[in-house]
Amino acid sequence: MISEKMAKALNDQIGLEGYASYLYLSMASWCDKEGLGGCAEFLHRQSAEERDHMLKIFHYLTEVDQHALTPSISQPPHEFESVQALFRQVYAHEQKVTLSINKLVAMATLDNDYSTISFLQWYIEEQREEENLMRTILDKIKLIGDGPLSLYYIDKEIEAINNAELASEGNEE
Repeated sequence: MISEKMAKALNDQIGLEGYASYLYLSMASWCDKEGLGGCAEFLHRQSAEERDHMLKIFHYLTEVDQHALTPSISQPPHEFESVQALFRQVYAHEQKVTLSINKLVAMATLDNDYSTISFLQWYIEEQREEENLMRTILDKIKLIGDGPLSLYYIDKEIEAINNAELASEGNEE
């Protein structure tokens, strides 16, 4: 059994993960509208991944005899200044999630809640990977620049990254 305070914090994290899923879904729709199919596919996959993160916490709360709550999720933005700004926003959101996970680990440590500490280790690794992936994407976008063909090359680069991620997920199973 975990503390009520920890259960509330984990339920709050469910909401943060749910918002990320909706945000990335909204971004995918914008990319589709802008003709950036590679970016859209990447963001659809990211959206599904965030939903999985949300459900993992949801199930954990049930396992530790707590009540998992379905969150009220705010409407994410639907318009973005540019694909560059969009990915800067993705990176910033991933950093926010990392900070939140770190706070959960600190809280679990103070509570001597070793079950939750163990559970959150997966999220620590996942967030390190997510931030690294988003920094890599931003670096590639920066290298490509803002020339007339930049959107085409950015879309192709993101499509290649997405395909590599899908391939590595297939190897993990």
